[in-house]
Amino acid sequence: MNNVENRRVTGRHLIWGNIMSRPLRSTLSMVAISLQVFLILLIVGLTSGVLADWGERAEGVGADILVQPPNSSIFFAFSSAVMQQSVAQQLAGIPSVDEVAPVLTVVNSANLNVVYGIDEQSFEGLSNGFKFLAGHALEHSDDALADDLAAQAGRLHIGDTITLINRPFHLRGIVLHGKGARFFIPLKTAQDIAGADKRISMLYVRSKGDTEAARAAVVKLLPNYKVRSMAEYTTLMTSSNLPELKPFIRSFVLLGAGISFLVVLLTMHTMVMERTREIGVLKSIGSTRFGIVKLIEAEASLLAVLGSVLGIAVTFSTAYLLRHLSPTLQIRIGADWVAKSVALALVASAVGALYPAIRAAQSDPIEALAYE
Repeated sequence: MNNVENRRVTGRHLIWGNIMSRPLRSTLSMVAISLQVFLILLIVGLTSGVLADWGERAEGVGADILVQPPNSSIFFAFSSAVMQQSVAQQLAGIPSVDEVAPVLTVVNSANLNVVYGIDEQSFEGLSNGFKFLAGHALEHSDDALADDLAAQAGRLHIGDTITLINRPFHLRGIVLHGKGARFFIPLKTAQDIAGADKRISMLYVRSKGDTEAARAAVVKLLPNYKVRSMAEYTTLMTSSNLPELKPFIRSFVLLGAGISFLVVLLTMHTMVMERTREIGVLKSIGSTRFGIVKLIEAEASLLAVLGSVLGIAVTFSTAYLLRHLSPTLQIRIGADWVAKSVALALVASAVGALYPAIRAAQSDPIEALAYE
């Protein structure tokens, strides 16, 4: 029993002694592991946040059906497809349709933000309208509205002259965010700028209560168009439902795992070389090969846990800082991805420590004790 207790005490001493005796190496190892956690969480948080925000803002317009022309993208910024504005009048004649709002999306080249060209009366008719925090509605062709987050990010005030789509506009109103775009201009102005006379990018449609009936009627009238309920659209706006994003996220996950694996492999290999005599002592007092492997894997796991805690702390601190520097940037980090990133760090560290652990377990205790 004393020998077992001695091995446990010696083992714990070996773990903490190795970490504390080489503080710089241990710290760098933990930083490298934290980099894996940071990379995964930040990239996933950014993609999830942008997609979720995009879907929520589209849903916040107040429509329950979204109509787009054929070959259009769910990402409005990357969709150049247009349709005739007269389609709005056709949809308005459907008995189950209550309100139709035409929108022309134009990309602001300065920051790739989508600007909505709207008919303000019909656009506000979809819901309770804009909630104005300052200023008033669009009145002239060169007027513009900004949501509060865009105004905060650009330090904008009512009466400022702002540049959108390489054109000067007068900021007439600041509205609460969540109504589709960050900036709004008159529909006719957007059409003139885009060279899309009497054409629009999409239609927001509000039914009279039966969304599926209204959607079926729209599909019957426009069989080649993309007609989605807003519930379907918001469901699509997740990274798991977009095949194009999966390789991107998977690449960062593999990169992070590779970093953890290589760092732990190097750290544990160096530790085994430096601590050959201590390992010989453990084996001489009865430690089994499995016990030696478990000891080294425990140290690798400890480094992974400490590195993961550091990575999570740095990630959330960075996210907090980015939100204050750029209020329009949405970062959403779910608990599931926090758990996945920590699990990946532990697995990669365990695999990285496996070869050094097996090598240490196979060492001869007599040769180890004689090692200089």
